[in-house]
Amino acid sequence: MSAMLTISQLATYAGVTVRAVRHYHAKGLLPEPDRDASGYRRYDAAAVVELVRIRTLAEAGVPLARVQELLVAGDEEFAAAVEEIDRRLRSEIRQRQRHRERITQLVAGESLALPPEAVAYLARLRAVGVPEEMVEAERDAWILVAAQIPERMAFYMETKERQLDDPDVRELYRDLAEIAHWSSDDPRLDRAAERLAEQFEQVPDDAWDEENLPADLADLLDGVFVSSVPGGRRILGRLEELGWTGWTNIQRRETASESA
Repeated sequence: MSAMLTISQLATYAGVTVRAVRHYHAKGLLPEPDRDASGYRRYDAAAVVELVRIRTLAEAGVPLARVQELLVAGDEEFAAAVEEIDRRLRSEIRQRQRHRERITQLVAGESLALPPEAVAYLARLRAVGVPEEMVEAERDAWILVAAQIPERMAFYMETKERQLDDPDVRELYRDLAEIAHWSSDDPRLDRAAERLAEQFEQVPDDAWDEENLPADLADLLDGVFVSSVPGGRRILGRLEELGWTGWTNIQRRETASESA
């Protein structure tokens, strides 16, 4: 290489950008050379070596303030500092490895937070044509349930699988996916609530209590329904007029009052 280099040539030899060279000048890490008669900075081979050292330390994650110390450190001090940097990098590598493991788990999707029977139930919802947004809503609800009462999940999933054998239930899921987009003043909501009540009438009375979730969890899920479905509150109001309370823990109104 020529005896003297331009700032662009220096950056190329050292594997950095011209902007980085100027930044290192501003930080006092790399001395600025005198300018030639044309007003340009000119660098020698020693500047390339120094810039490579700065770049290597910076890429290893050494703060620039510490880089300046290490550039003038003695052999023992430099070796101790490098050992410290190596320990820190190993710690960061272990932490990143743990992050990678978590990301790998997330790729598993539903199986990360749900038992196999719940994953199978969600797969069946998709197989019978339930829209994905409804499947995702079911998934999120069951994740909450599984976190609170995992010992009941097998029973709930067995119950839900039986319900899916009923064509009317499958149709209900498809209807709910459409209803979820209706505005709160859509006149169709009342008829939708009436159809739901008709569906509820087909369920034996003793089945409701058996499938009930803990009250606080049911309240949480009811809140999700009301907040995410514009017409949710109106549907619940109309259902109550028809003798039904709740959305997660559905009960006949008179049964609810008797148990209170």
